[in-house]
Amino acid sequence: MSLTLANDKKELKTLDLYSGAITKVHGESHPEAFEVREQFEKIQEKITTDKDNLQLDEEFENLRQITNNYEVPKDVCETYEATYKMLEQADKEYHSQ
Repeated sequence: MSLTLANDKKELKTLDLYSGAITKVHGESHPEAFEVREQFEKIQEKITTDKDNLQLDEEFENLRQITNNYEVPKDVCETYEATYKMLEQADKEYHSQ
């Protein structure tokens, strides 16, 4: 399976940076940011260890549940929104394969 996220180190680094940043900035008022970060770290680990045989169904299912299908809270910054949009795009791409 080919997943852009798995083949684009810049996008992976950006998501790593953003998912960590939103926990620091919004974690107190949005504790789900920590769960999003945890799921991203699982995805990242799988990508770095076996990107040719990715099995990410569970992680993306968890992300959809945690984020209410990537619904961006109204009181967050652009980085939070970008994180959700990037993860949603990766989820759609993964499931369109």
